[in-house]
Amino acid sequence: MNRSNRTKLESFEKNRIHELQAYERQLRENGTVYIAGIDEAGRGPLAGPVVAAAVIFLNNAEICGINDSKLLSAKQREMLFTKIYERANSIEIGIVDEHLIDEINILQATFLAMKTAIAKLQTTPQHVLVDGRMTVPGLGIPQTAIPKGDRKCFSIAAASIIAKVTRDRMMVEYDFQFPQYGFAQHKGYPTKQHIKAIMAHGYCSIHRKSFHLTCMEPYG
Repeated sequence: MNRSNRTKLESFEKNRIHELQAYERQLRENGTVYIAGIDEAGRGPLAGPVVAAAVIFLNNAEICGINDSKLLSAKQREMLFTKIYERANSIEIGIVDEHLIDEINILQATFLAMKTAIAKLQTTPQHVLVDGRMTVPGLGIPQTAIPKGDRKCFSIAAASIIAKVTRDRMMVEYDFQFPQYGFAQHKGYPTKQHIKAIMAHGYCSIHRKSFHLTCMEPYG
């Protein structure tokens, strides 16, 4: 790639990041300092926990490549995971396991994971930017729900990466315990491979028993 094209790409990426920071910039212009972005990973799988991440940046940190974790490769997510931890003011994780998911349902488990992540932050945020159409019930902090926020908001996109990488690493560890299911490949999602493994071996201890196979469409 020649220098001219490289410069154009760098300029495009800086502009993209600037646009992603619009929500944070508006809040800061109104005097808000501590802004947390929050997102989750693992609502759809048949096995394993749901993981939420909360991320606070004190300034408009420029981290090229930040995007919705689903649009990134595993290698890109791992690289950005490290950069986010280097640049963020505070990062915390909330985890709700499969047993509690079965008990209280996945929506409530997601809210609980988000509440846990926010509560663990070193500094209580003054405003929380939440991925999706719903704010977190009972949080007691001003919130803004942003549909597809992981593609529209810098802090939420960063949180999506932290949550995804954290959960993926957990599922790789589970793969060592339960190698017959292929958790390292599909991370618990209802792929054809995973469904076939369940049909052959039954559920293991990390499967969500409330997620019935008859209701599932194969994923990928």
